[in-house]
Amino acid sequence: MPKILVIDDDDALREIVEISLEHAGFEVIQADNGLSGVQQACAQLPDLILCDVRMEKMDGYRTLAALRQDTSTAPIPVILMTGMADSAGMRQGMELGADDYLSKPFAVPELLAAVNARLKKHQTVRELAERKLADLRANISLALPHELLTPLNGILGFSDILIADHNRLESEEIVSMAEAIRDSAKRLHRLIENFLIFAQIELVQAEHLHALREGKTPDSRRPLERVARLCAERAGRSADLDLALSDASLAISEDYFTKIVEELLENAFKFSAPRSPVHVQTTTDNSQFILRISDQGRGMKVEHIAEVGAYMQFERKIYEQQGSGLGLTVAKRLTQLHRGELNIQSQIGVGTNVEVKLPCLPLRETGGSDYL
Repeated sequence: MPKILVIDDDDALREIVEISLEHAGFEVIQADNGLSGVQQACAQLPDLILCDVRMEKMDGYRTLAALRQDTSTAPIPVILMTGMADSAGMRQGMELGADDYLSKPFAVPELLAAVNARLKKHQTVRELAERKLADLRANISLALPHELLTPLNGILGFSDILIADHNRLESEEIVSMAEAIRDSAKRLHRLIENFLIFAQIELVQAEHLHALREGKTPDSRRPLERVARLCAERAGRSADLDLALSDASLAISEDYFTKIVEELLENAFKFSAPRSPVHVQTTTDNSQFILRISDQGRGMKVEHIAEVGAYMQFERKIYEQQGSGLGLTVAKRLTQLHRGELNIQSQIGVGTNVEVKLPCLPLRETGGSDYL
């Protein structure tokens, strides 16, 4: 039985609402002011809250703000009840996190329709979140241990050989094994780095997100070219890299910017054949920096693009691939964190085009008045 909290300083209205809701099969609890309502919400954790806007001790907006600031009550849907549903008030309520408005006076069918609609939507959102969480858990449990153990096994295996047989090994063999250990360690380091970035973005509180946006990249060309050539070299495909870069200053730290570039280029080289080109182009349009990366690889299905998520590997049974699938998600999350966009267009058997849009750094921060 869904539990509904009714917050209103009008005793008669509360009683009418309670009788109507109970008759429709809901459990109802009451509060006669905003402060009491917040306390009841924290203690009872109702499925939905009906809150009056105009109350003397603590109005509906302050009540809503208090509910949204508490992690235990923040997810609860709130319908504001008001006899003054003007556009300014509605905008204020929506900015504070109101889910719906109910104009007074209202009839019982209107009340029940609003309550049922909001509960149904909340249930749909909850089920979607739970399904995504279940998918994330499944992918972590299946993909992450394998991805951690593969490079770790290489490190342990080659180091054991070096320790046991170093007296019988040729110097070239020792160097080759040392390089294999280094490559495995770099792969492991990249996986852990991506996991930490993803966890930082996903778990950080909203009020702390601005701290992650404070970095700047005064000259995008040099770090982008450096990372692009490094990725091409690692893939043994330096000749396939085609660069067409313009100058720009970006409102994102160089570390985060190069991480986006690295992950996208690693995918481009990984999923396209040697001797096919990988194009990297940058342009600026007003206050936006645009990065385009295209390849002629195997491509992605539309449904896979829509489902880009942490630790998600598509069609691994068909294509054996290294990597947790986390890199593309990290690139997307970092772009969104900095108020940018990452869009993917792909066609099976033809290739993939990725476009990243990031805000440019205002010239006034470097002595000018427009954007770089």
